[in-house]
Amino acid sequence: MKKILFIAVLLFATVTIAYSKIKLPEIIGNNMVLQQETSVRVWGWGGANSIIKVSTSWNTEKYTTKTNEDNSWEVWIKTPKAGYTRHSLIIEERTRQTAEFDTLSNILIGEVWFCSGQSNMQMPLNGFQNQPVTGANRYILEAQDYQYIRMATIPNTKALEPQKEVRGQWKESTSENAQWFGAVAYLYALNLHKALKVPIGIINCSWGGSRLEGWLPEWKLRDYPDIDIREASDENFKEWLKPMIMYNGMLKPLQKYTIKGFLWYQGESNVGKHKTYAARMADMVSIWRQEWGLGELPFYFVEIAPYNYGKGDQAAYLREAQALAQNQIQGSVMVSTGDLLEEYEKNCIHPSNKSSVAERLAMVSLSNTYGFKGIRSRSPEIDKIELKENKAILFFKNAEDGFTPFENIEGFEVAGSDKIFYPALAYADMQTKNICISSSNVKIIEAVRFCFHNLNVVKLHNTRGLPVLSFRSDNW
Repeated sequence: MKKILFIAVLLFATVTIAYSKIKLPEIIGNNMVLQQETSVRVWGWGGANSIIKVSTSWNTEKYTTKTNEDNSWEVWIKTPKAGYTRHSLIIEERTRQTAEFDTLSNILIGEVWFCSGQSNMQMPLNGFQNQPVTGANRYILEAQDYQYIRMATIPNTKALEPQKEVRGQWKESTSENAQWFGAVAYLYALNLHKALKVPIGIINCSWGGSRLEGWLPEWKLRDYPDIDIREASDENFKEWLKPMIMYNGMLKPLQKYTIKGFLWYQGESNVGKHKTYAARMADMVSIWRQEWGLGELPFYFVEIAPYNYGKGDQAAYLREAQALAQNQIQGSVMVSTGDLLEEYEKNCIHPSNKSSVAERLAMVSLSNTYGFKGIRSRSPEIDKIELKENKAILFFKNAEDGFTPFENIEGFEVAGSDKIFYPALAYADMQTKNICISSSNVKIIEAVRFCFHNLNVVKLHNTRGLPVLSFRSDNW
């Protein structure tokens, strides 16, 4: 009897059960949304030579692995169809001496999107000082009705080397939480949730003022002769303009999280660098897609905000580069913002109308990613121009039913061989749906431009309310 009791005591002493000691990145936690009907990655760290078992409330499978040499581990877990059931996930770590458990709760299965860029993506529903978001109070109040929307906001985190983890916990949509949710990201999720009728998860990984180069790795930046990597560690250089530190500190730690696609709202800090912007955006998208390892994820982005960028037409060239980028990057679409500006906002780089930006992004996603029929989500783009001495006929894509207004159209300019541009008279031909323009100041038209200035408010739309993209036919 004493011998049996001794063995029992010995077994109890050598197997200790503990709770909540397994280390997980914050992005793997309570309230998270997991991408539906796929395999998602769950990862963390444990003790040396530990066995890790992960089980879920939605199936009976157990996913087992071992910790690696650096004590890290990861498993791929199958997810079911999206729904409103609140799930849990149990992680068990076993060694010869211990058994540790961590339970994650209030997990939803739905659609997950990754949002990034600079301040217009980072801007919360609460707005910035003297810079509100239109309708913010209503959206914040109603947020409590949409607790199936979740957001993880990643704080500004710089690093000179790629990191393995970053702060950023999932939060439910409540009035208290939603005031600090990125406005464009949240309102995008709201549109998606209403259309798809599934939970929506958003990871908002943005840093106000950041250049595109801040979201690229060092190895790629070294290919760019105008980028000085030493700026990243220079304490006198503005943090938000530094290269690579956002990629290392914020983006890299999240690349294991399974997502549906990317949203990008950036470019204002690259005004003046239009010659390299399209190619570098293509580089960035290629690298992100490759490092996430989930195939050709959709990449939908927003045209730079209308704003008084100063003298010259540098902003117009950047918009041109963005329009070029959407044609260079497979699976990308640009949402135009050229019409979303109040008269008093010309000197405010954070326009208040974030709901229209979000709605346009949602329409692009619903049409291109989720296959909704009947939606027209792309802005009219110039297709070709026929010049007939003192008249030009303009052909557009994405304007199947013509334009509004169809007469007295503002924003067009024409020039002759002297390269001097004059405002043009413009109207939409009711038969052909093309736009005809002319000017009494130009006898032989050689070039056409539309809203090609640093600051223009576009007043021409297709019949679905999408603004015509600015353009120029010349390369002067």
